[in-house]
Amino acid sequence: MLKNTSRIIGLVGICLLISCKESTKEVQPLPQEPLKEELADGDYPYQRLSTYGFFEGEMKELQPSSSILPYEPASSLFTDYALKSRFIAIPASEKVKIQEGDFLFPTGTILIKNFYYPTDFNKPEENKKIIETRLLIHSEKGWEAFPYIWNEEQTDAVLKVVGGEKEVKFIHENGEEQVINYLIPNKNQCKTCHNSSEQLAPIGVKIKHLNHEMKIGQKIQNQLTYWKEKGVLEGFDGPDNHPSLVNYADETQALSDRAMAYLDINCSHCHQSEGPASTSGLFLQFDQKDPMKLGVMKTPVAAGNGAGAFDYDIVPGKADESIITYRMNSTEVGIAMPELGRTTIHQEGVALIREWINSMDK
Repeated sequence: MLKNTSRIIGLVGICLLISCKESTKEVQPLPQEPLKEELADGDYPYQRLSTYGFFEGEMKELQPSSSILPYEPASSLFTDYALKSRFIAIPASEKVKIQEGDFLFPTGTILIKNFYYPTDFNKPEENKKIIETRLLIHSEKGWEAFPYIWNEEQTDAVLKVVGGEKEVKFIHENGEEQVINYLIPNKNQCKTCHNSSEQLAPIGVKIKHLNHEMKIGQKIQNQLTYWKEKGVLEGFDGPDNHPSLVNYADETQALSDRAMAYLDINCSHCHQSEGPASTSGLFLQFDQKDPMKLGVMKTPVAAGNGAGAFDYDIVPGKADESIITYRMNSTEVGIAMPELGRTTIHQEGVALIREWINSMDK
């Protein structure tokens, strides 16, 4: 009996040893079944980004087809230092119209935003890696968001409504190596920021953001003038007759203009009367003139832990005692603002808003 027991124990030990050795082997991922070919039949969304036919040649070059127009806001929403290229697809024979100071897009319009990182930010156009492409499609039901994640080969991107996460490494402009766990939002999270009166809506594609010059082909010109010349924009009366923002990164511009441009593109999609943060009483559009609505000596409505040890959103002359800079300078859940869209601190943005607050008369 004892011998048999010892034998059994020995066999179990050998099996466990073999099992442990096998468990240390690298597990090879199962090959993914290739996607079936798709027809570009207009029944959106497609499973593959390539099916839309937005780009010519190698997809990773992001060279738009002749029917696609580039666009670029004067100031960019911060997304973990990702660089972006943006395009708009307007249905043939249709026009974007300006009504009551805003764009009215025809059904079938598609906004295309590509997020990518160069290996070295000092050489931004070299060794680029595209992480995702987000589409906003204007259907008969309104705007709908669809995230596409690019493959490692950079040959195509696939629809992933559940989002995802990717580790990204790059060298910052200051020469330091950065590692970021880049978060790709799921389809439902898009409405958290793209929210106007509880309806999904674009953020950067507004007159105030696009009424400026950019390089189009070999020419620098106002992009809305270009749209009008192409016959796809109606109601644009020239750059001087519509609002425009500066580039907050342009240090030749006035500090207050830069700060308000930053707050507008990064914060006002929530902090406005039609946004999800309307109950905060903090309204951060570029043309806001009321100091209280900007947060000057204003106590927060319900910031909770987000206020830290501070009492006011903005204390003139004292950025380090202001809630707004405290929240911008954090990545902690419940404190960080904006709540979504970043896992890192925008150091340059914090520095800009600190300088602006410190310049205010006490």
